[in-house]
Amino acid sequence: MTIYAFSSFTYSYLNRARVLAHSLRRFHPDWHLCAVVTDLPPDGANQSDLLADFDSVLTAEDLLGDELGDRFSSWLFCHNIVEACTAVKGRALAHLLAKPNAEKVFFFDPDIAIFDSLTPLADALDSSEILLTPHQLDPEPRENAVAIGDNEIASLKWGAYNLGFVGVANTPGGEGQRFAQWWGDRLLDWCQDNLSKGLFTDQKWCDLVPSFFDDVHVLRDAGCNVASWNLSQRHLKFTEAGDIKVNNSALRFFHFTKLGPVGDQMTRRYAHDNPEVLEVWAWYKRAVTQAKVPEIPNRYWHYGTFCNGQRIPDAVRQLYRDRADLRAAFSDPFDVENGFFAWLIAEGHINHDPLPPIPSTHPAHEVTQ
Repeated sequence: MTIYAFSSFTYSYLNRARVLAHSLRRFHPDWHLCAVVTDLPPDGANQSDLLADFDSVLTAEDLLGDELGDRFSSWLFCHNIVEACTAVKGRALAHLLAKPNAEKVFFFDPDIAIFDSLTPLADALDSSEILLTPHQLDPEPRENAVAIGDNEIASLKWGAYNLGFVGVANTPGGEGQRFAQWWGDRLLDWCQDNLSKGLFTDQKWCDLVPSFFDDVHVLRDAGCNVASWNLSQRHLKFTEAGDIKVNNSALRFFHFTKLGPVGDQMTRRYAHDNPEVLEVWAWYKRAVTQAKVPEIPNRYWHYGTFCNGQRIPDAVRQLYRDRADLRAAFSDPFDVENGFFAWLIAEGHINHDPLPPIPSTHPAHEVTQ
């Protein structure tokens, strides 16, 4: 039997995914690591070469092409880059659980790095079916209104659990398989960043998991899913042996969300008296820089543009998602020859004289807070 791990990303996040792969291999070379890619390679780049760090590759079309048929392009157009990468996670989980040799399956966001053995997490799935990590393990002090807003209130808004990680045991007919089917169904239809509807991509749905499923284990390990949203309550320390401890627990994985100015700001805010956090953050920046693939243009996403290269605004995706008549009239909205692009210009939804094509912006993947 085999433990499977997978991550979901586009090629603009390949450098982060490579760091994840290398760090996971260090501790678990026997795990099967799968890349789930909602993207196509840039011209002249070879998918096998780009994804050589992974044991297998699944694309969005592999996972959804048969199910959606000729609606695949329409479905994909309805999602921005974060929504698209998270929308496929449920079906990917179910696909891997269907493998006859799959004992357990773990998902990790591509901007996670592994720092110690994950065997305790695998062992936890011997007695539980579903493993979740909450954003916070400890309440903030009443007098710290800033931290309450940044962390506790943000969790009320974006979800109690961080779905940059989930673990599932593969028991035939068990709760893990039921969860994967339900999650995949909801993400296929409702993976939206729409807080007015109570939706935040794949994550907010999982607030319901302890209510809907048995054998759910909420992992209260301070060394798991350390990130900006819990640094106020987690203190990192280097040991003489070179290990990293978090509140006296081993640092197992760190979630480097929002790498860049936003992440820097939040990290400095809560690590001002814990320089070890800043050292770990600096190490990760160096690692992803070294893992950068020259063939990938900055902020690249194949599905971020119409076929003529013009960037697709999020507002146009939202319009198409909200209008059944547009979806019925234009089954392939990426195609500029079928009339949809001309209609958008005529209605003033995009510029009549478009700017030169630019790569699509990639916000922080699996944006949580």
